[in-house]
Amino acid sequence: MEELEKGTDPMTDTPLVKRSDDDGVATLTLNRPEALNALSPGSFVELRAHVDALTIDDDTRVVILRGEGRSFCAGNDLKAIQSGERAPSPHFQAETIEIMEALPQCVIGSVRGHCFTGGLELVLGADLIVASETARFGDTHGKFAMVPTWGMPTRLTARIGPSRARDMMFTGRHVSGAEALELGLANRCVPDDELDAVTAELAVMVAAQSPWTIRHEKALMAQTAGLSDLEATRYERENSPGTGPDMLERIQAGFGKK
Repeated sequence: MEELEKGTDPMTDTPLVKRSDDDGVATLTLNRPEALNALSPGSFVELRAHVDALTIDDDTRVVILRGEGRSFCAGNDLKAIQSGERAPSPHFQAETIEIMEALPQCVIGSVRGHCFTGGLELVLGADLIVASETARFGDTHGKFAMVPTWGMPTRLTARIGPSRARDMMFTGRHVSGAEALELGLANRCVPDDELDAVTAELAVMVAAQSPWTIRHEKALMAQTAGLSDLEATRYERENSPGTGPDMLERIQAGFGKK
């Protein structure tokens, strides 16, 4: 089997995942539009490099994850599986999603077109999901006699509940952007031609908040997952870091005023 050491397409030297930055917002773009951004091991190598860099990037306040072209991601690259490509370690893909999920920044998944299986597992690592009306979410593990290992059962269940998660996973049916909003899988559903603008607007809203608050709210939510309501609220009360270093500056600048 071929073990990949870099994330560029060996045939074209084109980045498989692009990064662009604008005023505190980093955009990571899956960049295989001709393959509907199917996730090869090489894609994850490059995605990991970007995600690792973001863990120590104090200038970035929001991360947008999107796909180039007409689809977010059609899923795992079956051709890469057939050809014997593999990632640098057995659980590299799952660990990459875990690192992205734990980023101190808010991660926004921006989804149009296909968002299937591995692509769905990937976007479930985002904090917020904006879907276009053309979005189609689905889990096709059962179609190919595969069992998910990147976190699908846990994250999908946490987001939409066990009954609805079973419905999606056991049937393999496709969920539209509108239904994803209804299920709680997506936070917004917008016309396709408004997806980029709405995602950018949401990113600006989040970026205007204190990074201190976002970082610690995310941490508290992760640390209290699975606890009872009483245990969770007590943990928050006893472990919240309190006010951030920019509180007085923000008050003086008019934040918090109606």
